[in-house]
Amino acid sequence: MNFGIIPFLLLFIPILEIAVFILVGGQIGVIATLGMILVTAILGSILLRIQGFATLNSIQMKAHSGEIPGKEMVSGVMIMIAGVLLLTPGFVTDAIGFLLFFPPFRHFLWSSIASKVVIKTEGAFRNAQTGGYSQHHPYQEDVVDLDPSEYSEKGNPDTPWKPIDKE
Repeated sequence: MNFGIIPFLLLFIPILEIAVFILVGGQIGVIATLGMILVTAILGSILLRIQGFATLNSIQMKAHSGEIPGKEMVSGVMIMIAGVLLLTPGFVTDAIGFLLFFPPFRHFLWSSIASKVVIKTEGAFRNAQTGGYSQHHPYQEDVVDLDPSEYSEKGNPDTPWKPIDKE
């Protein structure tokens, strides 16, 4: 991602919002403009709650079934960004926020970035591509494989370690 665009956006978006405020306020009036901003913020918080919980449930269901919820997690991030944009006063940010709440638009964004997303799991035995368990243990060189003749379930009476009494 080109992070050099961020300072430009931090300057451009507020200027664009002010221009849209002036245009809309000139057409419908100041009170109606402020009312619309308040209504979009309330509507955004309601949508954030509804879609956020639905996405959280979807993530949990995928995780419990053993699948990696990559798409659902990206969708959750998009919903969170949408909520922040709708709570931010402005018509341009509201338009972008409402687009992010629209599932087909999120699906379109996901399909355009999915090839660039790599899911890595630390210390897990899941294969992200197949969804199955990997045959290669990440710490296989630390594993000592003993035959039954090399260990005993009976304690060694000469050991300095004292057994724990189970009561």
